[in-house]
Amino acid sequence: MEATMGQSHGRESIISGPSPFDTLPVDCISSIISFTSPRDACNAASVSKTLESAAKSDSLWEKFLPLEYTSLIPQYPRVFSSKKELYFALCDDPLLIEDGKKSFWLEKASGKRCIMISPKEVSITWGSSPEHWQWISIPESRFEKIAELIDVCWFEIRGGMHTRYLSPGTRYSVYIVFKTKNGCPGLGDLPVDAGVGLVGQESPQKLIYFVGPRGRDRRRDVTRPEARDDGWMEAELGQFYNDSCCDDISLSVGKTNTPDWKSGLIIQGFEFRPAKTR
Repeated sequence: MEATMGQSHGRESIISGPSPFDTLPVDCISSIISFTSPRDACNAASVSKTLESAAKSDSLWEKFLPLEYTSLIPQYPRVFSSKKELYFALCDDPLLIEDGKKSFWLEKASGKRCIMISPKEVSITWGSSPEHWQWISIPESRFEKIAELIDVCWFEIRGGMHTRYLSPGTRYSVYIVFKTKNGCPGLGDLPVDAGVGLVGQESPQKLIYFVGPRGRDRRRDVTRPEARDDGWMEAELGQFYNDSCCDDISLSVGKTNTPDWKSGLIIQGFEFRPAKTR
């Protein structure tokens, strides 16, 4: 068999001959690649024509799709020519599930499940009182109705989700996804308590900003919000490890120990996605 690796220049290697995989049946190669990741499958396609063919096979990409993918297909307005095309649709076009209360998609590089839950799925103190909170519809939201803070003194949100919606053996980060109006008076520049954890275990607590003060008033121990590509802001509430998909997750965010009235926060939802590797 001809060698596959030629001269090495720095960190790059030049392929000087056919891949050793070229002697194997395409189905066998696809099976081998299925034990890697979607990112690795895409990289393998650039090695040789044989690997390219194997990396496009439906049998390979079906391994990267969620088990219930057939129930998700009818929600798309188009027909997919391959399982790979369906996979990338699930990465790029989140679907509403659970009667529109959850948004589901896949992380592109790994195929890990991601979920955003609607604010209708959590408990918001005074959330049913129109003078304190309003439920609004805006085009840029994934959900039909989202929560807008009008005026409250006691700001507190609690909720959670079952880990069966997520990928096992994965560390997740949880984010509140939001926008602010007029600087979010009474709340934007104050550290807000946040926590995430498995029910029955002690949840690590942290502090977040929705806006954050400028200059010397900025605290280093408070997580600042970050802008998203979709035009919203997000702040990480915490992390947890999903071991067996048999647990419940709790989340909380609030500011209850100040007498100031608070307003100007629009909450799209709470997002669960694989934590970034450091």
